[in-house]
Amino acid sequence: MQKNMRTLAMAPSSERAPATAVGSTLDLEGRIRELKRERNAVLLSHFYQESEIQDLADFIGDSLQLAREAQRASADVILFAGVHFMAETAKILNPTRIVLVPDMNAGCSLADGCPADRFAEWRRMHPGAVAISYINCSAEVKALSDIICTSSNAVRVVESVPAHQKILFAPDRNLGRYVMKQTGRPMELWPGGCIVHETFSQRKLIALRHEHPDAKIVAHPECEAPLLEAADYIGSTTALLNYVVNDNARKFIVLTESGILHEMKKRAPGKEIIAAPPEGNCHCNECPFMRLNTLEKVCQALERLEPRVEMSDTLREAARIPLERMLSIG
Repeated sequence: MQKNMRTLAMAPSSERAPATAVGSTLDLEGRIRELKRERNAVLLSHFYQESEIQDLADFIGDSLQLAREAQRASADVILFAGVHFMAETAKILNPTRIVLVPDMNAGCSLADGCPADRFAEWRRMHPGAVAISYINCSAEVKALSDIICTSSNAVRVVESVPAHQKILFAPDRNLGRYVMKQTGRPMELWPGGCIVHETFSQRKLIALRHEHPDAKIVAHPECEAPLLEAADYIGSTTALLNYVVNDNARKFIVLTESGILHEMKKRAPGKEIIAAPPEGNCHCNECPFMRLNTLEKVCQALERLEPRVEMSDTLREAARIPLERMLSIG
């Protein structure tokens, strides 16, 4: 299934509303709320978005939660403040609705590192194997997969495959290694990684733990194995959030994209939340793709009803089947 099966479409110029002059953040927030009502639009946001977007969202969550919300959305317009594969998922599950993404360039290193043609060749090299793909992949790769998973349900998805069947797991090798350890199932792993979760420094983490010996370390399974070995708790973004809120500890070091710290601080205001440092002197614990989305772009997308995510019916239907298999497992 080739890339030209997907079209990223803009609304015709005759359908475009003129951009509204907005100044302050309050002006933008008010205009976005107004446009959501006018367009009968729902704003879905990943935890890794800027805090202002999270606070305006009708629903915030991780990939599994957002896929479920997209599946049951009743709005005419779904504006997905996240990265491109997430908006594609919303379109796959809602073919008749307008699906927008604030910035079409908001991609994903995992999705970009697993092109459909190479994935198809990899499958051909392992006839009879069950292909499980992490949701961080393109619609084309989803269409070539047997079942999709997220970090929330990857263990359950792998355990659903009969023990005698060989499993291919793509595109995140770190998540795959973690799932292998949890399930005892050998799997062939695609050699992909997340540019954010692979940037955390083991050296700096050790130093930070010495500085805060009373802190618990919580980590996303996309992190590399030595960092996971140092963690007190490993889980999906939502699982990390819930752990921080419910655990008795008062201080936490967090190894995942730093956008989640906003919601952690809101839900656990009496606790100290510390972002784990990357190797370099940079903001590399912020996803550069997620951060392409801004309040201004959210407002413009609702004004203009663009950029829209579109794809062929053939691609959408092929990608829907493995997605719905995942959703049926939970």
